Amino acid sequence: MPERQRADARRNHARILAVAEQEVAAHGANASLEQIARVAGVGSATVRRHFPTRRALLEAVSHRRIDALCERARELAGKDDSRAALLEWLGDLLAYCVTARGLANVLTYDAETEAAHQNACSVRIVEAGDPLLRRAVEDGAVSGEVTVADLVTLVVGIALATEHHPDPRGAAERLFALAVAGLSPQR
Repeated sequence: MPERQRADARRNHARILAVAEQEVAAHGANASLEQIARVAGVGSATVRRHFPTRRALLEAVSHRRIDALCERARELAGKDDSRAALLEWLGDLLAYCVTARGLANVLTYDAETEAAHQNACSVRIVEAGDPLLRRAVEDGAVSGEVTVADLVTLVVGIALATEHHPDPRGAAERLFALAVAGLSPQR
């Protein structure tokens, strides 16, 4: 947000963001922009002026969680077991996606808009996870064909597929463990 912005515009931005965080937590990525405007005490045009797209609003709402995931990746980078570090970080990403309604939607790839508007949240997550994956690949713990984008897509898919399950976190963790283990029985 520009420093030169008027004080009332800064207050509106902060109020819209605070209300959006509550609404997204309660209703997920499809939270009503009109409801956010009403509760924030501004017009819907004001919401759209600050956040021109739903994705822009969701990215702003998810900013702190993305920061925490990036910091967590840095913390895990020094762990001795590179595979365990990568899986722990992916588990944290999955937990965030399951509990922070709307975050999985922020990390999805939208073919129509990605060329014009780079998804800043996805870029930051991929950059944060890259050192973990590179180290696991160098250690021979993960296939060199895997990308962080592949892993994020897997986590997001699991989170979205289980969001309406009676126990979304349990179901998501089970599917993630299955994906990591693979379909073949242990030998």
